[in-house]
Amino acid sequence: MPLPRRTFLACLATTAYALAAGPLAAAPTRTPDTGLAQGDALVDTADGQHLPVYWARPAAAVGKLPVVLVVQEIFGVHEHIRDVCRRLAHQGYFALAPELFVRQGDPRGKADVQAILADIVAKVPDRQVMDDLDATLAWAGRHGGDSARAGVVGFCWGGRIVWLYAAARPNLKAGVAFYGRLAGKHDALTPQQPLDVAGELKVPVLGLYGGKDEGIPQADVDAMRRRLSASGQIVVYPDAGHAFHADYRASYQPDVARDAWARTLQWLQQMGVGG
Repeated sequence: MPLPRRTFLACLATTAYALAAGPLAAAPTRTPDTGLAQGDALVDTADGQHLPVYWARPAAAVGKLPVVLVVQEIFGVHEHIRDVCRRLAHQGYFALAPELFVRQGDPRGKADVQAILADIVAKVPDRQVMDDLDATLAWAGRHGGDSARAGVVGFCWGGRIVWLYAAARPNLKAGVAFYGRLAGKHDALTPQQPLDVAGELKVPVLGLYGGKDEGIPQADVDAMRRRLSASGQIVVYPDAGHAFHADYRASYQPDVARDAWARTLQWLQQMGVGG
């Protein structure tokens, strides 16, 4: 069922940091919106859903802008993901973050990570996610974005999605996967994992991983590196754990995050998304 408009508006009123992501760091990054246009949209999908999407882009842009889809963590499109969109917008991109759990529930108000995983994340079909990203990209193309110059960047749960979307959509220019899981169960909702599609990738993907990530075995990272086509690349930060880019969490590692973000921008530019 489509999300009722009043429910959507209520969600927008609570788009701070997700409860389960706490305790928050003392001073998470707040990227100013000076010089940006930003907003929330409802994008129609093939199954009749009204998909909430946060977007940001340069306010004074001339011509069509390169597009970057930003794929959320398990915590939804909370303030950190919206901030990532603003960072990309300041670099000249039309950045969009769709609410990919909208049919299953809103994780931002839940305080229990395991409840989010069991009650929401585990019920999200990969096929649905691919279609929602398609709908978001198409909407961007109708509203000032250049869908021929499109990339995708994702974090944690979204990092896994980056690998799968890049394998399914060869017309993308590039992807960047921040600490996305590479292996896992195979069932009707998740028929493939990134390790299954690594050799088929036709889109260059940069994978950014922590050497001390307790949730992603280094054996999986090594296997992904071996299977990747020539256009893919894996970077491992030996002393970093999971969520090293999440500046609102205790896991944040500023030096690693800065390097990873610089590599992200360079990768998008180098692969033809920007410029």
